[in-house]
Amino acid sequence: MDNKLNQIIKLFKDNLTLYLSISIGVFLFVLFFQPFILDRFDFNNRLLFIAGLGAIVFLFMVLVRITFNRLIQKHGPDYVLPAYLSGFIMLILNSLAFTFYLRYVGNVEITFYVMFKIIVICLSPSVILRLYDLFKGLKVVNDTLQKEKGIIQTQLKEYKEDYLNKTIEFVSENKNEQLKLQVSDIIIIQSADNYVEIIFKEPDSITKKLIRNSLKNIEFQLKPFSNFIRCHRTCIVNKHYIEKLNRNYQKQWLTLKGISEKIPISRQYLSKLQEIIV
Repeated sequence: MDNKLNQIIKLFKDNLTLYLSISIGVFLFVLFFQPFILDRFDFNNRLLFIAGLGAIVFLFMVLVRITFNRLIQKHGPDYVLPAYLSGFIMLILNSLAFTFYLRYVGNVEITFYVMFKIIVICLSPSVILRLYDLFKGLKVVNDTLQKEKGIIQTQLKEYKEDYLNKTIEFVSENKNEQLKLQVSDIIIIQSADNYVEIIFKEPDSITKKLIRNSLKNIEFQLKPFSNFIRCHRTCIVNKHYIEKLNRNYQKQWLTLKGISEKIPISRQYLSKLQEIIV
């Protein structure tokens, strides 16, 4: 209970400046443009009366945007009041409150034209809050895109520094076989009994090559290049070819670009792979 109350208080504090600004805007609009006839009040009482209109707007913004939203979230933590519905409820509540306040406190005759002015004034907080929400949403999207851009730029920089035009030569244990490849073309290296199978990209196809060596030796040879990661005791993959991390209730596996087979993942390497893919 205390935690929910603290959340409501924090949300109120975060939006206090916005709500006060809108309420003061309504107060100033009514004060200077005088949409309602308030001749029965002297200047000081008129200020107090108009301040009451601003207070009504402030009250219903807090009620609908904070308190009411927190109450309906009891149906689920992700459940929120749709923006259009929130704005419509505020419009109805503000309009009703304005009408009763003007009629019974200000003795203003409620005509069709007065109701029109009430609705226009009461619509402004909903419109301003909607525009604020849209701007805030766009800012979040922009921040997310900027972060993603930073990640991509970092990865591109790493790729250029580590792999562009760089080659590596694999040699068999008996020195009889050599395979020289561009680092960026290597997709996956798998152990196959006393051999390792190197799968790499050529201009028109994906090629496999067996070399007599151990995966441990190959892994040591690949250490200077950070794009290679161990995903299983039998596999080392080039992270730039990882397309998707798949899982079900029994196991996890990788899908690689250009490779149809499922690449197994050991539990001990799963967390590191998740960091790389995310």
